[in-house]
Formats: sequence, structure tokens, C-alpha cells
Amino acid sequence: MRASDAERERIAELLREAVAEGRLDMDEFDQRLETAYKARTHGELEPLVQDLPAPGSAVAPVGSSAPAPLGGSTANWPARIGGPATSTGGFALWGGFNRKGRWTVARKFTAFAMWGGGEIDLREAHFEDREVVIRCFTIMGGIHVTAPPELNVEVRGIGIMGGFGEGSNEDGEISPDSPRVRITGFALMGGVGVDRKRTKAERRRLKEAKEAELEARRRRELEGPDDGGSGEGRKKL
Repeated sequence: MRASDAERERIAELLREAVAEGRLDMDEFDQRLETAYKARTHGELEPLVQDLPAPGSAVAPVGSSAPAPLGGSTANWPARIGGPATSTGGFALWGGFNRKGRWTVARKFTAFAMWGGGEIDLREAHFEDREVVIRCFTIMGGIHVTAPPELNVEVRGIGIMGGFGEGSNEDGEISPDSPRVRITGFALMGGVGVDRKRTKAERRRLKEAKEAELEARRRRELEGPDDGGSGEGRKKL
């Protein structure tokens, strides 16, 4: 079966996600990407992703019309749901607390900060259940929650002479396999902020992947179109 331009792009997207997750190094990514754009048949495309699971699920068939799911740091959500909680709350009084890295969020997590601050980082966290509630209460203090763009987060809180809401958001589609996190509570003369962003390591890997893809495209344009090239070369004709 002949491969279409859309199928080549779908494989390229899977390769970009794989390098972002650390499954491929840059040399492997560069080689597979170059092969993907030159592939003429499904048989040439399939080996490029046979050893790479799609983020959060099995690899979609090459001929599928559905786009490849995005994942990044949120890959393999089912493996990150379940297990005993390692923390059920955080407390700060004239000081601070933080929960970040690999930790397991309790089904109900309560955070309180008074004349202090707290940091809750969910980007590498596991979750006790698929439904999680994080309750944040601040009095003349602040709590900052950081979530990956693909996590299903619902923010419901009240700010009284303060603020409770979402801040910066990086691009990303919410994964259907992710847990549902509800952030509630109130901020009195203080603030609770929720940002959606990737880790520095993941942003660096994605940047390197995009640069490698641009370099591969430039090389193809310099080499000129051939029978097995992507649609770009044919359009130039």
C-alpha cells in the first residue's frame, strides 16, 4: 500500500513525541525522520514506530485516519493512576512547602498557606485515583500549582481581596487517558495560581526535535524531489 503525505506526517509526529519523552536520541530521531519523509509504502513506515508506543496507548495503525495523540511528559497515563498516596496535604505558616518530582497525589489533597507559600508540581506526579481534588486555602499567602498541558484540570476557587485562577498556558491537547484534577478553595488577601507548562527538559527535547526536523526538510529540498519523497517535492514541480 502506498503511503500518503498525511501518514508520513503522522509518523513524524510520533517520532517527535518519542524524542520528547526520551525514547529516542537525536541521532536516531534524525535518521528515522529522514526515512519517514522518503518512505513510499506502509511497509517502509511501520518499522520506524514498531518499538515506540504512542503516548498513553498503543501505536495507532499507519492507515488510521485519526491523528496521533499528543503526550509529552504525560505519556502512559494509565501507569500513573493508582497506588497509595505519598502525600495528602501541605501546610505553610511563616514558611513554605513543596510537592514536586515523582510523588503520588492523594484522592483528596489539602494545602494551606498563611504568611507563607506552597508549590504543587503535577508534571511528573502519579495519582491515587482517576478523580482527584486539590483544595487550596491561603490567608495572606500564596500557593502555585503547575500542571502539564495535557492534564485534565478544572479550576474552581474564590479570591477575596486576592486571586484564584489560571495563569500561563502552553499549547497541548488534553489527553483522554489523563486523570481529572479539580482545584478548589479560596484565597484571602493572597493568591492561588495554576500554570500549564512543560518541564525544562521536555521543552529542550521538543526544541531539538523541531530543529532536527527543519534540518531534514532543508536537506530534502537541496537534494531535490524523487519518486519516494513527500508531497512538498512534488508540489514544487
